[in-house]
Amino acid sequence: MASDHTVELALPLPAGDAESVLVARAVAGDHDAYAALLRTHERIAYRVAAAITGWNGNAEEATQNAFVKAYRSLPRFRVGAAFRPWLLQIVVNESHNVLRAERRHERLGARAAERHDAPVPGPDEAVLAREEVETVLGALALLSDPDRLAVVLRYFAELPDAEAAALMGTSREAYRVRLLRARRRLQALLEEADV
Repeated sequence: MASDHTVELALPLPAGDAESVLVARAVAGDHDAYAALLRTHERIAYRVAAAITGWNGNAEEATQNAFVKAYRSLPRFRVGAAFRPWLLQIVVNESHNVLRAERRHERLGARAAERHDAPVPGPDEAVLAREEVETVLGALALLSDPDRLAVVLRYFAELPDAEAAALMGTSREAYRVRLLRARRRLQALLEEADV
């Protein structure tokens, strides 16, 4: 009788099964398996973080924080569940954490500048230096968090509706309605920016 390990090596695994094996190995403490999982999902994780935080160092920070937090949370991962939505939920949460931390730092910096009479550069200077991508990201930032997340999951992460809805904690139909409204609001904001 062959051991499970022998059978696993002898039979080619479908992509989903291969990922399940990697997840199980990572949960058991295999660092190489976790690294392989990250390589598989690092691009989509970065795109989600960048769409939420902006295409800057904040996206890298959020992605790295998410990878560390996911690693520490592996013992609580439910084996058999899909890994990508679980990881992306952590990326979304860490992206929001990075934005909150940045806002706190900006407020503290503004207070310090007021105390030292140092001029605070206006946001207009930064906006004028940006290209079309920054205009879109700026309009995205004006959307509510749920609307922005709906757009990010569809157009930046390119997730199917069912997966995006699960990440948002809603039904597929509710996700589609939110996405439609978010796209209309985003379009209106972009039209205002062109005027």
